[in-house]
Amino acid sequence: MTGDRFEAAAAPPEGSPDRSGGFPSGGAEPDPQVVERASRRRFPAQYKERIVREAGRCREPGEVGVLLRREGLYSSHLWAWRKQLREHGVQALKAKQRGPTSKPKPSAREIQLEAEKRRLEKRLAKAEAIIEYQKKVHALLGIPLKSHGLDEAD
Repeated sequence: MTGDRFEAAAAPPEGSPDRSGGFPSGGAEPDPQVVERASRRRFPAQYKERIVREAGRCREPGEVGVLLRREGLYSSHLWAWRKQLREHGVQALKAKQRGPTSKPKPSAREIQLEAEKRRLEKRLAKAEAIIEYQKKVHALLGIPLKSHGLDEAD
């Protein structure tokens, strides 16, 4: 009995390199052909339209499921494509560029107006500075200002 215990302890444990030839006992080497990151599937508009039309012709229970399994699609694909086709037509099925939309470039007229606005703002700031200076000079010299009937808001 004591000999049996020593023989069992001498056997290499499960998954050790001695027992499994260097590989762990759960599988083989990793496949070097596996893509590191999965890519998003893209479907052309003609394909989407064809699938929606085929699904529309299905009359028997389970036919749509057979179609989706055959094509490797999800029911959410079909649902979204039907909605796009119904609301906006075939143009909606075309692929859209992902990401934030680019800002439209300003027209020549907009650029001209912005430059004129900056020029006028600088001119206004100078005029306001001159007016403030004149008010201080009048106050220091004790000369009363003439009121032209304009309010500050004008």
